[in-house]
Amino acid sequence: MEHVEDIVIVGAGIAGLATALGLHRKGVKSLVLESFPSIRTSGYALGTWTNAWCALDALGIGNKIREQHILVERFKVLSPSSGAILREAKLEEIEGKIGKIEIRCVRREFLLETLAQELPKDTIRYSSKVVLIEEEGDLKLLHLADGSIIKAKVLIGGDGINSIVGKYLGLKKPSSTGRLAVRGFAEYPTNHGFKSEFIQINGQGFRFGMSPSTKKSIYWFFAWYSSENDKDESTTKIGELIIRKLSNSKVPNEIIEVIQKNEMDQMVPSPLKYRTPFSVLLGNITKRNICVIGDAFHPMTPDLGQGGCIALEDSVILSRCLSEAVHHGKIEEGLEKFVKIRRWRCAKVVLIAYIVGFIQQSGNWFMSFLREKVLAGIMAGVLLRIANYDSGEV
Repeated sequence: MEHVEDIVIVGAGIAGLATALGLHRKGVKSLVLESFPSIRTSGYALGTWTNAWCALDALGIGNKIREQHILVERFKVLSPSSGAILREAKLEEIEGKIGKIEIRCVRREFLLETLAQELPKDTIRYSSKVVLIEEEGDLKLLHLADGSIIKAKVLIGGDGINSIVGKYLGLKKPSSTGRLAVRGFAEYPTNHGFKSEFIQINGQGFRFGMSPSTKKSIYWFFAWYSSENDKDESTTKIGELIIRKLSNSKVPNEIIEVIQKNEMDQMVPSPLKYRTPFSVLLGNITKRNICVIGDAFHPMTPDLGQGGCIALEDSVILSRCLSEAVHHGKIEEGLEKFVKIRRWRCAKVVLIAYIVGFIQQSGNWFMSFLREKVLAGIMAGVLLRIANYDSGEV
């Protein structure tokens, strides 16, 4: 069974669905192929900064997302060695070049479902895993696991860090950082009572952050440099390791209680990987009628909270470039225009995220001194400047 589609997007993640929606807003039809039988509910939340809200507003769903998530009013960095506040900022008092800083901790599942609901019903094809990509003239032949073949005039890879589209383009596999991360939600039957603030604790070999998502839920993450023993630990022992590392520092007890609200035997660590800035700048991001977006393009460490935000920027800009290219019959030029716009910004954010993660998490005494006495304010400023970006209209 074979049929031809104008635009095929592989992967119904944030980048894939947002691109499909951006194209839909411009009157351009696309088909999204998702290997799972439904929207993936794995993952917890993403820090959604000002640049992401510009993109969500451009896609027409910003207010739907805002209504369900708490606005973060304050940013706070604590010392792991003393518990003292190293840096504190009231976000409503900070004015960027595109307006007030806006941060909310958005549930990934809710965002994906909202994106999917805005699309025509026949846009997403589930249980459609691409196992091989070939060429037939100007068409891309997508061989699916069920034996069917889809011919694509334009192919977009939004299929994540292990992208088959990226592999077809010859992109190198993402590099390991030697770090692991665990994420979770603390759910409360009624109001959790925490202030609307984003708290970070960095140093002593780990990085921790937490923020209210809704009135009844707190999102948290914990990242650390892994050892061989960590990789073999049971999920229960991983939870115990996190509690032990936090308890050995001067972390407030209420923060440890947030972790303990989770099922301790459900904490599965994920290795943190990234694509080097050189690969982002020099790699084959596009070739004729094919390109990659999101984590397939620029996987990064979570130290700026910008992975999902940058993916949303990609989607808006690609939708604009590709819809213009479709109307003028210049697909290759449109994709090249998208990559030209995105390469330098994405490479910069990948690099800064890696450097910030190294500085924030280092247990070296000299680095700890610099971080607490000099760099805390500088790094907070970096976070805010990265978020001051408007990807424009679709």
